[in-house]
Amino acid sequence: MIVVHHLNNSRSQRVLWLLEELGLEYEIKRYERDAKTMLAPASLRAVHPLGKSPVVTDGSLTLAESGAIVEYLVERYGNGKFAPVPGTPERLRYTYWLHYAEGSAMPPLLLKLVFDRIANGPVPFFVKPVAKAISHRVLTTFVNPQIELHLAFMETELEKTRWFAGNEFSAADIQLSFPLEAAAARAGLNASRPKLMAYLDRIHARPAYQRALERGGEYALLS
Repeated sequence: MIVVHHLNNSRSQRVLWLLEELGLEYEIKRYERDAKTMLAPASLRAVHPLGKSPVVTDGSLTLAESGAIVEYLVERYGNGKFAPVPGTPERLRYTYWLHYAEGSAMPPLLLKLVFDRIANGPVPFFVKPVAKAISHRVLTTFVNPQIELHLAFMETELEKTRWFAGNEFSAADIQLSFPLEAAAARAGLNASRPKLMAYLDRIHARPAYQRALERGGEYALLS
């Protein structure tokens, strides 16, 4: 039995979605973030030394990292679904986008979350002006322009094909859902990018996506 070690409001929601798309039976073991720090509980370290989510166990196998989990599930259980045929241009696009999601799209979004918290979080009053000034400088000169660059890039790519790897839905779309939902929640993705917004509407309408939300519980990206 596949077990998903599922942290609330996290990347592990994508794993639940893929399992629903594949029609596989699985068990969810739930973990809750600390209400103050928003960090994962220490109990996750008993599953994987880094104490991060998602982590999947499948028999004797324990696997972490969203991209690795997605690739494993598609190759092991996909029966040719959700990944283009090897050796095709679509497969190369699929591989690119599968790794782009965490390797390129997520870092500036994570930086934005961190620096927004530095600017708006509780700090001594005499430090706050300095913290806000540094955060503003980093956000305006580096982070926000990088986010805009990536959103413009993805918008242009979706003018070429309906889904990121081509005209067929693939696991790369599942992997890209998290950075795009994060961008819509806290980084300015809006109707000015109609292709990306329509893309989000399409993935949210998928029955497997909705089943994953029902099984995974309340889902709100950190902001």
